Amino acid sequence: MTRSARILALVLLSLASSLAVTAQTLPELFQKAKAQVKGEAWSDALKTLDALDAEAAKPGNEAAKKQLEGPSAFYRAVCNANLGNADAAKQEFAMFLKLNPNANLDPSMYSKKAIAAFDEARKTAAPAEETPAMEGSGSLFTAFQEFKAPANISEPASEKWANGPVQWIMTPEEKRTWSSLSSASERAEFVQKFWASRNPKPGSDDNVYQTTFERRVAFADAYFPQDEKQRGSMTDRGMVFVLLGPPTYVGRKPIRTGEDASEAEGMSTVGSLDASNAQAALGAGGAKPSSAKRAQTSDQFSGPGTKAIDSNTNWREVWHYRKELLPKAVPYLQVDMEFITRKGYGQNVLQRDHITITTLEKARQPVQAGEQTAAVPAASAH
Repeated sequence: MTRSARILALVLLSLASSLAVTAQTLPELFQKAKAQVKGEAWSDALKTLDALDAEAAKPGNEAAKKQLEGPSAFYRAVCNANLGNADAAKQEFAMFLKLNPNANLDPSMYSKKAIAAFDEARKTAAPAEETPAMEGSGSLFTAFQEFKAPANISEPASEKWANGPVQWIMTPEEKRTWSSLSSASERAEFVQKFWASRNPKPGSDDNVYQTTFERRVAFADAYFPQDEKQRGSMTDRGMVFVLLGPPTYVGRKPIRTGEDASEAEGMSTVGSLDASNAQAALGAGGAKPSSAKRAQTSDQFSGPGTKAIDSNTNWREVWHYRKELLPKAVPYLQVDMEFITRKGYGQNVLQRDHITITTLEKARQPVQAGEQTAAVPAASAH
């Protein structure tokens, strides 16, 4: 083959490769870039991202281009960081944080170079667009401390007693026993024994567990109702508040166009160790829980319907719980309870991942005699 022929062949090969790339759809290019990042093919991933951006810039792809701004900047930043282009990585991470101000990187998933560039970008980023979840109240913690519960808030032992917020802390065995009772006297005796078994100081007239629980229920009913037919304590937020009390702090911000609330990869506020601990906590003897076990555990916290009929705004509300406010058995330094409001999806719907379910499972377990748990602090009862 002559030199001219070889040059022509190379040109044609290059052109064919170029056409093959542009012929790919946006989803295919995006998945290809993600796979290359995962395989640490940093330079190849940047080329694919270039092709992705070029395709997204074509007429008719305006919506897709908007959706890809954040993810594209993120993966470019990761690639540049690992290629030693710290300034470029910082710039891309800054662009990403502008679109996703509350994002965090999991150190177990990304390199030290990427983490360092992300931290540098974070220092110069604008404050997160968050507002208090309760307008005019300061914070849930302050509002709860100032809350004056109505007198006689204990719920009577009626036939519907177990269908109320007490269901969040009843054990399966207790629910079966309750369903077998047929008389008012039996139900009254059951309720008395139910609270007595949870008294941190057996025999004491001051049952801190019961009074704290009932005060939280009253607060949730006052602050978290979603419609006329549903009590605040029976919503997802109400359930979490009843089990864990007020969070350390609350953030609320709009979900922007193209922001996928279910895509948490690389943005977790807890490490992969926490996820492993959650799996172990749900399983027996550290074994990975079966799908049936996970479903059974999740069902315990699947409250009544929370469908939003007239919700015109998409919101993400996050309740951040530090270690000191969590039950002692919870193995995490921080747990974030995330509630999503989205038209067609629901109103303040709790995102039930393994960490969330494990934390709630620990919180619903009865305290032992003499035990004080972070989930039911004595100070909150007054």
